Amino acid sequence: MRYETSFRLNGTPVSVSVEPSRTLLHVLREDLGMTGTKEGCTDSECGACMVLLDGEPLNACSYLAVQADGREVTTVEGLSAPDGSLSALQRAFLAHGGVQCGFCTPGMLISATALLARDPDPAEETVRAALSGNLCRCTGYQGIVQAVRSAAAEIREG
Repeated sequence: MRYETSFRLNGTPVSVSVEPSRTLLHVLREDLGMTGTKEGCTDSECGACMVLLDGEPLNACSYLAVQADGREVTTVEGLSAPDGSLSALQRAFLAHGGVQCGFCTPGMLISATALLARDPDPAEETVRAALSGNLCRCTGYQGIVQAVRSAAAEIREG
């Protein structure tokens, strides 16, 4: 049995026919080509699969695609401008060494985007708490935290 599921993906309406047991992660990557969303632990522990669902961070590996029906899903591909230019947050990750192997980066960017949407001037402790669901084994987090705070300042300054 398959279900027709429709949602907005990075601002664009999409419709897919999915089996009820398929996760949002697999539909995004395999059916819709959004390979920026990574498959890590498949157990909601690492944050590599993080997407925004109606503006809130969500582990796509443990969320069924049919549950996204009628919702707004944003992947890392949706964070850049329509012309392809990078967001302030993406630029800051590059400038502050928040990217090494890159595997955790999409999830980090998603979580940080959600944080900055609700707190335009987060303290370092707030940034660390907001990223606590995202594991990175390469950077040591300092560059990532600096990047988020730098992007917040740039966004506030306009």
